[in-house]
Amino acid sequence: MVEEINKVGLVGLGTMGAGIDEGFARAGFTFTGVEIDDAALERGRTHLEKSLAKAVAKGKLTEDEQRAILGRVTFTTSRDDLADAHLAVEAVPERLDIKRSVFADLDRILPPAAILATNTSSLSVTEIAALTSRPGKVIGLHFFNPAPVMRLVEIVTTVVTEPHVRETATQVVTRLGKTPVAVGDRAGFVANALLVPYLNHAVAVYEQGLATREQIDAAITSAAGFPMGPLTLMDLVGLDVLLDVMDVLWDEFRRPRYAAAPLLRRMVAAGLLGRKSGRGFYDYSGADNPAEPEPTAPLAQLVGDGPGQISLADLLLVPHLNDAARMIGDGYATADDVDTAMRLGCGYPKGLAAMLDERGVKNVTETLAELAAAGLFTDDTAPLLTMLAKQGKDTLRS
Repeated sequence: MVEEINKVGLVGLGTMGAGIDEGFARAGFTFTGVEIDDAALERGRTHLEKSLAKAVAKGKLTEDEQRAILGRVTFTTSRDDLADAHLAVEAVPERLDIKRSVFADLDRILPPAAILATNTSSLSVTEIAALTSRPGKVIGLHFFNPAPVMRLVEIVTTVVTEPHVRETATQVVTRLGKTPVAVGDRAGFVANALLVPYLNHAVAVYEQGLATREQIDAAITSAAGFPMGPLTLMDLVGLDVLLDVMDVLWDEFRRPRYAAAPLLRRMVAAGLLGRKSGRGFYDYSGADNPAEPEPTAPLAQLVGDGPGQISLADLLLVPHLNDAARMIGDGYATADDVDTAMRLGCGYPKGLAAMLDERGVKNVTETLAELAAAGLFTDDTAPLLTMLAKQGKDTLRS
């Protein structure tokens, strides 16, 4: 059974929430956005109005469509105004104590048949569901920033999510013009569980003095065609956000791959959070970012393009491919789901499974062995890769 969803509520109108707000309103839903006070509410309203005005100016929206969208949206500081909503989405900060308050109210206010959704990117949906009297009707809807543009939504179900709730959520996401990827409740889900350890690994490479920040970023954009290098991306996302995800991954998996780089933790403690603080790996205060000197650390001689050296791109990318193979081998996500998540959620030109298949299982496993022998890779080769190599198969989709 797929329920009809027409009235939607959203708690939290920050950057992410305001973007989700716009997506629902554009898709024809009657929408109510809730914020904690008038100032925050006005920021959310302004964000929506400016975004729609830009769309009109660019000819992507008519003025009549703009008025119709705004006419479907109500802004309020009272969660009680969600009493007739069919679906409520939470987009508040990633703190369980804040979410506990939100879900207690939503559980009390909304009709018993209504669905409650969290936009959490790292917390356990199961724990959030347990805060309510309707855990079977709680689901994760993980949007990606900027929400109006990014096409991926991870639909996260728990062991008690009712089947019709997942079906309804899938219908809603599709109506928004997004691409759903359905996964179970596991730390980081698909995209963050793959992206964030790769970013953290880049920090470790930088911290060990194996390459400069410019070399690290250029190696990936050149070799893999990623939209930006890992250190630049970290500055954009926020180092504190990424550290939080790393800690969640560590708490669940306890693998060396998920241990936050000491430099990352120190930078967060120092308030060097990236663009939002004015400085991270790069300086955003208006000062020039002079190129760093060539690394002089002893292990730096192992990395390069010369004979017997390991390329910096391989050092950064191949463990990333190994993570994808591990996730696929664990049965958590298919190769197609991994590729969809990384292309639509992270802007990759190709999915990680597709990249691995292009390189070949033999090449990837041999490179991992070279990295391990040099002391530059401390995790294990994914069992799926080991099995495929023994079988003489050279692609994941053999």
